Amino acid sequence: MELLTEDLIKKISKQKEEPEWMLEFRLKSYQKFKELDNPHFGPKLDIDYDNINYYKKVGNNTTNWNNVSCDIRNKFKALGVIDAEKKHLSGVTNQYESEVIYHHGKDELSEKGVIFLSSDDALKNYPEIFKEYFNNLVKYDENKFTALNGALWSGGSFIYIPPYTKLDRPLQSYFRIDSIALGQFERTIIIVDEGAELSYIEGCTAESHSANSLHAGVVEIYVKKNAKCKYSTIQNWSKDVYNLVTKRAIVSENGIMEWVDGNIGSKVTMKYPSCILMGDNAVGNSISIAYAKEGQILDAGAKMIHIGKNTKSNIISKSIASNKGEADYRGTVKITENATGSVASIKCDTIMLDDESISYTIPHNIVLNNDSILEHEATVSKISEEKLFYLMSKGLDESKAKQLLVMGFIDDFKKELPMEYAVELNRLMKELD
Repeated sequence: MELLTEDLIKKISKQKEEPEWMLEFRLKSYQKFKELDNPHFGPKLDIDYDNINYYKKVGNNTTNWNNVSCDIRNKFKALGVIDAEKKHLSGVTNQYESEVIYHHGKDELSEKGVIFLSSDDALKNYPEIFKEYFNNLVKYDENKFTALNGALWSGGSFIYIPPYTKLDRPLQSYFRIDSIALGQFERTIIIVDEGAELSYIEGCTAESHSANSLHAGVVEIYVKKNAKCKYSTIQNWSKDVYNLVTKRAIVSENGIMEWVDGNIGSKVTMKYPSCILMGDNAVGNSISIAYAKEGQILDAGAKMIHIGKNTKSNIISKSIASNKGEADYRGTVKITENATGSVASIKCDTIMLDDESISYTIPHNIVLNNDSILEHEATVSKISEEKLFYLMSKGLDESKAKQLLVMGFIDDFKKELPMEYAVELNRLMKELD
């Protein structure tokens, strides 16, 4: 394990054969990382930065699963990733530890002019367009973890959808951590050009270890005029992973951005998918769940910044806490002075499965003009004893009855997921019991 130093960053950049400007960017980000403190809000982050393996490469990127080591291939097969590619997807990127190890797109992608590559390959093959959008929406110096990502980013996806292009099936990325105390820092850039549409799904899992791992990804999405992007995530990191992610989209005139965000793993999650509604009539939607059990703090939510006129945002947050877990909603909605005629809706629902769990709703809502509407509704309730008794009277044990009630509570979220992920969510929720 190498300590995080300038020499390590230079070694990574040299190994990747990057241009000089990227090495300079990495070193600048590293200096900012050293200057910045951990966030002053949210959960306490007890991260030993001297005990993280910041880069681990296992194999080379390939388009053929037969070229992936048998052990790694079997892990992805057991996760259902290989079968999903064959049945449901137009293209996939699969990352193991620090690098993409398998990437493949169907013929329709090249036929339609879609660019779908690992971010490392995009830097090599499309350097001008990569540089135009990289670090443009999420700046390296925003917080300690965007700086860390800037210094060490590796892997992730780069997607460009040409104007008025629609794919028959989604694209997917899957991220896997198996090593003890590993840091994973993928960088994803998505551009959905005018009138185009994209559905993108992301899965995350990790092996359990005694030492903590760190996942600090960055996602930048550009939704152009009249375009639409749907980004669906189910993260099921193990309970020794700090999941500290910055995801942001900027939405042009009449564009639509949808975040579908599931958080049911990790030790600590801090994740707030964001939309900057820049163009008139732009729309941002976020629907999320967070299910925290013993030893977990899931601090999640969304951010919507209204800049264009007649913009709309809708945030639905479902939080579940049990066995001393903590599931919190933290969000920001800002309607700026010039964003007249805008409408924002926030609905936060929490269900507590026992008397020892914790949930907080921490909104930050700002309206700076008199011609817009912002509504915020929040509810916190314990699981219904009456409904629980009724289900148990029908022959279910208490555990199965609670499981059924929880699945009903998140039904709106399940409906927004691609079918194969809805099935996976059902399986994962059963395992959480």
